[in-house]
Amino acid sequence: LSSGVYGRRLNVWNLSCRTLTQCFDLGEDSLPLSVKFLHNPDAAEGYVACALSGIIYRFYKCEAKNWAVEEVIRIPAKDVSGWIMPKMPAFISDLIISTDDKFLYVCNWLHGDIRQYELSKNCKPRLVGQVFVGGSILRGGPVTVCRDEELKCQPEPLVVKCKRIYGGPAKLQLSLDGKRLYVTNSFYSTWDKQFYPNLIREGSAMVQIDVDTEKGGLTVNKNFLVDFGKEPNGPCLAHDIRFPSGDSTS
Repeated sequence: LSSGVYGRRLNVWNLSCRTLTQCFDLGEDSLPLSVKFLHNPDAAEGYVACALSGIIYRFYKCEAKNWAVEEVIRIPAKDVSGWIMPKMPAFISDLIISTDDKFLYVCNWLHGDIRQYELSKNCKPRLVGQVFVGGSILRGGPVTVCRDEELKCQPEPLVVKCKRIYGGPAKLQLSLDGKRLYVTNSFYSTWDKQFYPNLIREGSAMVQIDVDTEKGGLTVNKNFLVDFGKEPNGPCLAHDIRFPSGDSTS
């Protein structure tokens, strides 16, 4: 990061002229990864998730037709022992928005949680749901959390239909009605091997998260599991998810 190998800017392009019109420097530890617009065609705004800083920015068009950026969510790092660094950042690997633009979902590949934020009209997202699907801070693992600004204790490992879910939530996909959120747990095979070696041996999985679309809330569906460890040619690593008939990114 310090040598500038990874990106740190959000760029605004004029596609008709093929020119770069604005650049926003989001910080040397930002690593902006996922960019999503609201679905409402009249809303010239969206959100960008920065992988390593744990920050989500809202970007929007101003009256002067320029774009502006503001920080709206910050997931704090955790003080840990038994890991490669004394602080474990919130690695945001994916961000999606429900088709009604009511909720924003992010997955935290290192900490292991999926978060649901309500997108209120005052542009201040409110955390209304959280569930852990694997991760590096689970109870009984090699990592001990020494200081945590959010949690009082380390979460329990997740088991679905007798299968222990290793790895961390990497990619999300939401049904059109917003009630079924699917998650896979392989981000990048080289990084999988480093951070989650059990995932390589056991294979990845796809699980379903049931969503409360009225008040907000997330619950793991214990009756749904796609086990990619049982593929005929050996354990596989599942990544992206798409619906044939459309989904929240359509």
